[in-house]
Order: sequence, then structure tokens, then C-alpha cells
Amino acid sequence: MAEITFTGETIQYVSLFQDLTRTTVVDCVDTSDRLIFVVKAGEIARAIGKGGEHIATLRRRMNKEIHVVEYSDDPAQFLRNVFHAYGVTKVDIATRDEGVVHATVTVDPSKKGRAIGKDGKNLRVFRDLIARHHAIQSVSVA
Repeated sequence: MAEITFTGETIQYVSLFQDLTRTTVVDCVDTSDRLIFVVKAGEIARAIGKGGEHIATLRRRMNKEIHVVEYSDDPAQFLRNVFHAYGVTKVDIATRDEGVVHATVTVDPSKKGRAIGKDGKNLRVFRDLIARHHAIQSVSVA
């Protein structure tokens, strides 16, 4: 698993998020167009807020898309949570011959393109996020 380090800016985002939502942020990934917050297991509903109000407020204040993922110690469940918006139907995790742990996430076929993202951008971000918390070196979307 990768070491999680925050920049000064990321620390400010985490602080604002936690103050607004009263949840515990486990991780935060800052990309050019969005922030992905990973919250402690069981805190996803509180993080999002009634009718998504916390997300809307954060989106306005940070001027970025906001995604919230619920943490799980179980790698398969964490993958389900990361890809939640894309209608996950199945998660397979297997160790290949060379010792690489690979996960295949099967999503709703109509949402597969969005899960992967333009030029694979979403998938790259999700792969990095997953590797920060679980010993999974590669991820593909089916």
C-alpha cells in the first residue's frame, strides 16, 4: 500500500470537508477537476448530507466536482464503493502468476465508458486511490 501524504491545499480541503460534514476523512485525492474524499466506514450518508446538500456546498466552495467514497477494510467492498456510481454487478480479485493482485470490476454496460473516463483518466485515478488502501496493483473495468 502506498504512503498517503497531503499537500497544504489538500489539508485545507480535508479540514473544510470534516468541519462541514462532521465525518472523518481517511483519504483525499485532488485531481485537476475533482476531489475524491474517502470517509470512515458508516459515515457516507452523513458526509453526503440530506439530499446531497453537503456535496453541493463543497462543490460551490471548492469549485470542483466532489466524490465521496466509503472506506472498507474488505478490498472487494472498497472497490464496490469506489465504482458505486457506475452500477457495480461483480468484483473479482485474483493473484496472477507473477504475484500481481488484479481486480476486475464489472459495471452496468451503459456506464462502462464513464467508469473508465476519457483516455482512461477515471480508471487511473481510481487505481491510484485503491492502491493507497489495499494491496491491489491493477484494476480493469468489464
